[in-house]
Amino acid sequence: MNAPAAPLGAQDRPVLLITGASGFMGRRLLEALKNDYRIIGIARRSQARSGAPTHANIRWYQADIGDARMLAQVFNDIAANGGAQICIHLAAHYDFTGDDHPEYERTNVQGTRNVLDACRTLGTIRHFVFSSSVAACQFPAPGRALDEHSPPDGDHVYARTKREGERMLAEYDDAFRSVIVRFAAAYSDWCEYAPMFMFMHTWLGSAWNRRMLGGRGRSAIPYVHVNEIPPFFRALLHRIHELPKRQVLICGADRAVSHLELFECVTEHFFGVKRKPIFMPRAMCGPGMQVMDLVGSLLGERPFERPWMATYIDEVLAIDSTHTRRLLHWGPRPRLEILRRMPFLIENLKLEPGEWLRRNRAAMKQVRMRVNLRIHRLLEAHEQDIAEAYQIRLRAPENALRFPNYRRLSEEESAWNHRMVLRNLMNAVRTRERAVFMAYCRDIAEARFNQGFSAEEVCAALEALNEICSRAILEDPESEGLQDRIYEHLTMTMRIGEDQVQEVFEDLDTARMHRVEDEEAAAGWPPEA
Repeated sequence: MNAPAAPLGAQDRPVLLITGASGFMGRRLLEALKNDYRIIGIARRSQARSGAPTHANIRWYQADIGDARMLAQVFNDIAANGGAQICIHLAAHYDFTGDDHPEYERTNVQGTRNVLDACRTLGTIRHFVFSSSVAACQFPAPGRALDEHSPPDGDHVYARTKREGERMLAEYDDAFRSVIVRFAAAYSDWCEYAPMFMFMHTWLGSAWNRRMLGGRGRSAIPYVHVNEIPPFFRALLHRIHELPKRQVLICGADRAVSHLELFECVTEHFFGVKRKPIFMPRAMCGPGMQVMDLVGSLLGERPFERPWMATYIDEVLAIDSTHTRRLLHWGPRPRLEILRRMPFLIENLKLEPGEWLRRNRAAMKQVRMRVNLRIHRLLEAHEQDIAEAYQIRLRAPENALRFPNYRRLSEEESAWNHRMVLRNLMNAVRTRERAVFMAYCRDIAEARFNQGFSAEEVCAALEALNEICSRAILEDPESEGLQDRIYEHLTMTMRIGEDQVQEVFEDLDTARMHRVEDEEAAAGWPPEA
């Protein structure tokens, strides 16, 4: 036997770049690989808010891949720190509405293009792993199965964008080798897969349709437990140098599990006995879904089941991942097969229903560009204009009584101070974490106190900045729909900063008063009568 390899030092570990690092798969991948690789995580959410692991080997960037300029700034910093060798591109938009939402094009197509371009410019990427789905393909004919050679020929919007992503990989063959991974439906012991959550919520509830299944209940897809994702990627990374260009791999169990099997398994483990389903004829499902969707639209809450889903009733999405298993020497573990895991899902539902609901509601949220990142992007776009307007406001002759001390500062010092407060504010908006901005406001308050400023003057300057920033955002056509959210993300941050300023001034005033009293007492003042 060969002796085990000596552990690598931190700087000897390969560097992975993972987009979508805050997502369902991304967080697990970071946790599993953080001791063996140096990892660069890119995600729309902050590391803290997403629940992603923190570690000395993880460097985090909060950025939207659909924003080419923001992504370029991130990759400039990555380049300055030595680059990365492998990119695992997990970031993507997917929802179950069936609507052709612009986010599909912005994230799945243009966002993928942005990441590919950035990786080519970086110059150190040798391998690019593109995350796709077996759902990107048409359902196979009865008795047949999808395999690694099946084209991404699905006709819904998600499949079309994934097809475009796979197609554009060939344009980058000169820069790096790419691998395509098509995942089965990923779930955990807390469920966290939206369709299955909705099935269970209905089947275990008291609604009128709790026993209904579309068609004969034969609709079936393959699943993969999220705990299989890290071993799959370990096997992939171990053999990635051996794979041909644009090799397609499938990550999932070959067996497609039907709605009927799930219904019987779920009800048996929850109630102690299998419940008998009521089958809704396939011909009635489509019209029924259309009526329910119309009623839901009128009431302001559309159901999860949408008319487009009727197309797939009693269809079977079988897969054959034999080639992937042979290439990677990997295969899903039988104990993590979905019907064998159902007792664990039910146990978590019964023991911690609040946590169950929290996790699945989070999984149900559609991926949109977060409001705070939209506001940050607008602030960034107008940063120069905001800084100039702020400089003019504080130094204007008509504001001499309101900002007397700010007018005494040199133009160079004023400009630098304005950039600093604006950058700290923008960072707080981007990350939705105000602690750093609060600390900055406390530091600036102490400096201004020592320079003879009043708390009122410093707070008035922060209020002026908030007004200028808000106006700049609202005058931009891209601010549509943000009017009510600016207060939450921008104005409230400034108000918290003003509170910190007032608190520091009060503390320093109190300390100065006590110091004067102590000095007077030491000098024998007031004199004895």
